[in-house]
Formats: sequence, structure tokens, C-alpha cells
Amino acid sequence: MAIINPSSNYGTVTIVGVGLIGASLGLALKKAGVVSKVLGVGRSATNLDQALKMGAIDAVVDLVEAAKQSDVIVLCVPVAQMRAAFEVIEPYLEPRTMLTDAGSTKGDVILAAKEVLGKKACQFVPAHPIAGGAQHGASAAKADLFEGKQTILCPLQENSPQDTDLIEGFWQSVGSVVKKISCVQHDAIYAAVSHLPHILSYALMASVVNSEDADQKLSHVGAGFKDFTRIAASSPEMWRDICFGNRTAVLKELDQYLLIVNHMRKLIADNDGAGLEKLFNKASKARQDLDVL
Repeated sequence: MAIINPSSNYGTVTIVGVGLIGASLGLALKKAGVVSKVLGVGRSATNLDQALKMGAIDAVVDLVEAAKQSDVIVLCVPVAQMRAAFEVIEPYLEPRTMLTDAGSTKGDVILAAKEVLGKKACQFVPAHPIAGGAQHGASAAKADLFEGKQTILCPLQENSPQDTDLIEGFWQSVGSVVKKISCVQHDAIYAAVSHLPHILSYALMASVVNSEDADQKLSHVGAGFKDFTRIAASSPEMWRDICFGNRTAVLKELDQYLLIVNHMRKLIADNDGAGLEKLFNKASKARQDLDVL
């Protein structure tokens, strides 16, 4: 069990992966004054150098050293890399050290944690901060990235209430509004409201780019196209891993979407203006209602 006092200081925090989320977290923790030191681990020398220069981290270490020194370790790597990170950390993970993550899928990450960490899985409290942007890398980091944004916790049965509370306080310290749901709920919900929209944004961009008159089309894009495809500028590696990590739920949402699209195509082909307008009206009202939530 962790011995950190969540009301004062989280001690030495290591951020594994100092891209947009990781570097922003380092900046936010320092701004909040809730850490003694922030260490950085990563593959990209560019991101690590940028994170050091901007003050998001205090030093660069390897993962083994991080496991030995840290009070809290935050994994901000693509979800397909989580298992490898757990494998390096496990032999050196101190009983006092807590683990959390920023992965966009939870079922696959939790399975990897339990298989690799074994009894030490109780030290891992899975999380998903609902924050980010189209740009990626430490250069896009912002200290206020998490302020007012949700962070979803998916506690394990093995987690003690004290450790769950500690990680909840950790994410709250950077301005997050924390909600707790099961990993199954998480992966089903975010397949629909996050993973599918990214796939559709990539698909529209790919469709236009692959057309014979792509240059002509792209020279005439307006605000609507730019708004819709903004998230297609996100990290391809990260979103590849998310699609496979949450494959079952993503495929279910894709199938549902294709049914709607095919229905709309039929309405247009049949010149069914009333049917198409009815569908548009329902969608339009739902989107307007979303703004008042």
C-alpha cells in the first residue's frame, strides 16, 4: 500500500512517455505544487529534450531506475506498449509505489497488468484522462490540459480503497473531474464517442486524399471539413493501437455506423426527402441538446 499523503505531496513521480499527455501532466503537477520531483522516461530524444527545456520533467531516467525511485509511475505510452512497460517495471516495483496510466483502452491494459504484475497488480489503478488534441508531442503540451476535463478511473477489485482514493486525488490535483466506471463500460462507451469518431475522421481524409482530383478538393475545403478532420492529425501509432486494443467494441460501433450510412444512402437514392430530413432532424436535435449538458 502506498504511504504518500494525498493531501500534500505525491513525492517523486515518473512519467513514462512525455508526449502531449505526459509532458502536460508534468507541467500540471508542477504548477499544482504536489510533487517533489518529476522524472521522464521515453523513446523519443526530441520529446525528452523538449520536456526538460519546458520544465515538464526534472531528469531523464530509464524504466528500471524509475521503478526503484518513484512514488507514482504514470504510463503515458501507446496501449500496445503497456505490457512491455509492466514487464520491465515488475521486478523492481517497490511496495510503496503506485501505478496509473493514461491509456484510451482499459480491458487490454488491465489484462496485461494482471498477467505481468501478478499480486502487484493491486498497485495499479487504471485511468483515462479525457484530454488531448490533434497535435502530439511534448511541444504541444499545456499545463492546463486537464483542467475541467474528465478522467475516468476503472479500479480493480485488487485495489484498496486507500490506493484508489490516492490516485483519484492525484488526477484531481491537475484539475481533472474524476469519474469511476468499470473497464467494460469504459471500452464500450469510448468505442462510440472517441474511437469511432477518430476512425471516421481518418477515413474521410483518406478518401479525399486517395481521389484522382485530391488537390482540387483540398484546395477548396472550408471550416466544416477542417473541423471534421482535425483529429485525423492525431498520432497514427496511438490510434492504430487503440483500434486493435478495443477491437470488439470498435467493430460493433463500426457495424452500427455502416447500417446508418447505408440507410442514408438508400434514402438519397430513393429521393426520399421526408425520410432524410427526419433522420437529420433527430441527429440535429440530439447534437443541440449536447451543448446544454
